[in-house]
Amino acid sequence: MMMTTPQHNAVCTINRRSFLAILACLPTLALAETSCCGPMTAEGERLRKFLDHTNVENLWLPGFQINWQTGESGKAWPAGSGAHTHCSAFVASAAMRVGVYLLRPPEHRQNLLANAQMGWLASPKGTDSGWQAVADVVAAQTQANQGMLVVAAFENPDPNKPGHIAIVRPDLISGAKLEKSGPMMTQAGLHNALEVSLAKGFSSHPGAWKPGGTGGVRFFAHSVDWKQVK
Repeated sequence: MMMTTPQHNAVCTINRRSFLAILACLPTLALAETSCCGPMTAEGERLRKFLDHTNVENLWLPGFQINWQTGESGKAWPAGSGAHTHCSAFVASAAMRVGVYLLRPPEHRQNLLANAQMGWLASPKGTDSGWQAVADVVAAQTQANQGMLVVAAFENPDPNKPGHIAIVRPDLISGAKLEKSGPMMTQAGLHNALEVSLAKGFSSHPGAWKPGGTGGVRFFAHSVDWKQVK
């Protein structure tokens, strides 16, 4: 029978602890290895927590007149008068809360605001306000993971019909999932959601998302000074 010494037991204890620590880290390591777009930084984690606290699932509800800044509902719109969704108001409010300007009331009415925001973001006015066009879906997810405010915007080809806009969530998403369904989004709309794929969130807008990001959705990013965000 093999005899063990106190020193041997100590080494074994340390090794067991190290092994358990490694096991505890394996899910994170696996995510980091499969993530298409780099690790999530401390600023990216701040953005994720900020989005989680917007309470968008219970505010900016479709079918109601709302306070665009708070998302609180007022009167319901009459039946048959349209969906009356508030994606653009939600994104404008979220941007305002992190110290970023995005076209919003009173500069533009809430009606068809998402279309106007898309045009504004792509114009010199958007650039002068600190917004930059993002090259592709991978860059959009990477910048969101780094704590930048990244929006996905779609301008409806029919100027009399609403477009859509949402915020890219920091996420350790795989390249295959990103290619198929796009980033995870936080949005208001027909269905408000803290986490929904771009493909599903923009599904009521034909042509907005196509695998690989070849649809009509465009991405724009703005830096955030998280030290100033409460």
